[in-house]
Amino acid sequence: MPRFARYAVYYTPEPGPLADFGAAWLGWDIATGAEVAHPDLPGLPRPVTELTATPRKYGFHGTVKPPFRLAEGHDAEGLEHAAEHLATRLEPVTLDGLALTRLGSFLALTPQGDKGQIAALTALASETVQGLDAFRAPAPQSELDKRRKAGLSPRQEALLQQWGYPYVMEEFRFHLTLTGKLSGVDAGRVEEALRPALAPVLPVPFRIESLSLCGEDDEGRFHLVRRLPLLG
Repeated sequence: MPRFARYAVYYTPEPGPLADFGAAWLGWDIATGAEVAHPDLPGLPRPVTELTATPRKYGFHGTVKPPFRLAEGHDAEGLEHAAEHLATRLEPVTLDGLALTRLGSFLALTPQGDKGQIAALTALASETVQGLDAFRAPAPQSELDKRRKAGLSPRQEALLQQWGYPYVMEEFRFHLTLTGKLSGVDAGRVEEALRPALAPVLPVPFRIESLSLCGEDDEGRFHLVRRLPLLG
């Protein structure tokens, strides 16, 4: 197993139309660890490579356990084994679908469903964060300070200190990022261009049947290490 600078647990789509579109849109296929040619979509305000520069290195994914460095005394093989074991206890989650959504200044796909479905997804993420936390080295002070620049609530600050990231547990909001920061005008034009391209590939229902253990290489790009079927 290759050694990576950081590890994370993501949702990455199973091989198929959604995964293919996400890899091409971002220009990086997290599953194969290779660059992919961008699609030619009419109506975009700027080249796709500029619109997707920020999220490209992470690949097309939804964060479940945010990136972390391995704690002293732990190794990649132990993490992989623990992640596989955890996944055998976690149940798949079914939601109504995914929708193209404007989140602040960027665009993402967000889950659609009732309160029970969203709660099940939040519980899946919370169990993953807790279940693998022994493998997480404390975040460096520079990283904590960077998170605080966003302006955290008292609860988010407490989560940052406990779990190394402020948007976990009840603050978790699942999304698959599609762009970096956009102006309001650009965001509207990208939405218009993306909607018809996404329509045939968005799953209905949207079912999460596996998680993905991923690793960050020395250039900051993430790779799929192991797909983890949810068998609970």
